[in-house]
Amino acid sequence: MFKKILVATDASEYSQRALKTALEIAQKYGAEVELLFVTYIREAYWGYNVTYGVLVPQEQIDESGERALDATLEGIDVGDVVLKRKKVQGYPATMILEEVEKEGFDLVVMGSHGYGPITGSLLGSVSQHVLHRAECPVLIVK
Repeated sequence: MFKKILVATDASEYSQRALKTALEIAQKYGAEVELLFVTYIREAYWGYNVTYGVLVPQEQIDESGERALDATLEGIDVGDVVLKRKKVQGYPATMILEEVEKEGFDLVVMGSHGYGPITGSLLGSVSQHVLHRAECPVLIVK
């Protein structure tokens, strides 16, 4: 049923819960899991990020993405599940949806911060955006 599962992470405890759930599903179906972190930086497309008027080199942006992936995996045993790590830059919801389409994922698993329908819509929740636009099933883990 599921062969490729995408887990989008923001390095929060909610993302860790989503990863644990995805790993359980992957064990059951023999699926592979990709852990994806999206750095929300518009300027990263040009190799630098402008933060408070200071140029931040691409290497620092990449390092922060690696730290986020490491934080999500901290204390989690992936067992014999094939797990790939990936980091990209851009708008999180857009990049998640592009990854789903490009790589042909069967399932997206994401954590929810539990903002609720009104606050979530006002904040432009990434999970809500992906939930409504993904062409594959999306599992939101609280």
